[in-house]
Amino acid sequence: MTHQDHQDPYRLGTPRTAPADGDGDGPGAVSRGDLLRTLLWTVVVLSAVANMALSFTGAATPLHLASGLVTVLAAGTLVVRALRGRR
Repeated sequence: MTHQDHQDPYRLGTPRTAPADGDGDGPGAVSRGDLLRTLLWTVVVLSAVANMALSFTGAATPLHLASGLVTVLAAGTLVVRALRGRR
């Protein structure tokens, strides 16, 4: 492999182009892990906002518990995935 064949992913410059066969696995493709992480963060934020809104409206306790449980599960999943990714 020559110096020109090795491209530093952190180097600023023109991006590498996707393969011509259109399989979607090129450098610009979004991985399932990225999609799941974005979905989990969205769930964390929305359920935390819902819990806060329920607090201001004086909603029933089971609604608070349900939205809090969703927040904790999504945040816990993010933590577990981050810790497993370090290995």
